Amino acid sequence: MIPSTLRDRVRAATEERSVPNGPVRHDQADETAEAEQAGGHEDVAAADAVMMFLSRYEGHFTDALPSHVDKGAFFAAVRAVLPTLTRCTPASVLQALLTSARFGLVPDGRHAAIVRDGALATFVPMYQGYVDLMYRSGRVESVHVGLIYEGDEWEFTPTAPAPLDFTHKPRPELPKEQRGAPVLAYAFAWLKGGSRSQVALLNREEAEEIRDGWSKAYQRAQEAGTHDSTWHTHFDQMWQKSAIRRMSKLVPTSAELRALETVEDAGEAGTPQILHAPDPESAQLVAEAERAHTASEGSQDGPAATPLLLRKRSGRKRSQPKRTTRRDRRGRARA
Repeated sequence: MIPSTLRDRVRAATEERSVPNGPVRHDQADETAEAEQAGGHEDVAAADAVMMFLSRYEGHFTDALPSHVDKGAFFAAVRAVLPTLTRCTPASVLQALLTSARFGLVPDGRHAAIVRDGALATFVPMYQGYVDLMYRSGRVESVHVGLIYEGDEWEFTPTAPAPLDFTHKPRPELPKEQRGAPVLAYAFAWLKGGSRSQVALLNREEAEEIRDGWSKAYQRAQEAGTHDSTWHTHFDQMWQKSAIRRMSKLVPTSAELRALETVEDAGEAGTPQILHAPDPESAQLVAEAERAHTASEGSQDGPAATPLLLRKRSGRKRSQPKRTTRRDRRGRARA
């Protein structure tokens, strides 16, 4: 039987998803089921409740996901992340997941993540998500991003012509203790036509300055003592993403990539991650979305936040009911 609802499709995608070495074996599925029965009943029940909430917006997810995104993989990732968001308001979960769908980034922790920030769920694009959007722009041939470790061989000469200005020879054959700690993150891109961008380099101190100065989520997690922000849990990925964002200012970018940066900055600041429409209607659309967000966060028992992907109004005006005046009502009474 073909799954007909969002909830059923997420369940089916979770059960049928593949792993790098092939399909999930029956013994693996049995172990997973036993683990859930042993200690995950409450989280699973809470996730089911959120999934029922999200199923009311099935059409919006279908409209939001680009055609190239594997819907089974997306819904499987949604199912996997929901137990970590049980303390978040349903409206913020909906908003974060719709934002992830809008950019076509699967919330699998590699391309994007949905994280809890207090009572709010927040969409966080990872560095691989930025790389994906650069490729989609059609202006980038390849993107290179990485970390330089203490034991690696590397050289950077800004005055030399590309590609002689930067070389990196990693030493993956060395034991972890001999390779040492990461000291630099870098990013560069080869563009269509054969030219290469400048190399963006970012040392650990610079990454920490970005974290401390710009990430409100990190600051709140520090103050609360939870240490569960993305900067806490995925520092190396955030470090590399900071290098990519610095490099993105040196290459031709797309409107979608600039929107991704804006949405991420809003999440770091703790404000609604509203997608702005690039046309004269944007102010009205954003105002409506923000009002819906505020109303839905105030009462989760009522309708949820209006989805971020608001449709434009048609040019036709709605027909207004004819108003009756006091004279009309007196005339009707006499008749």
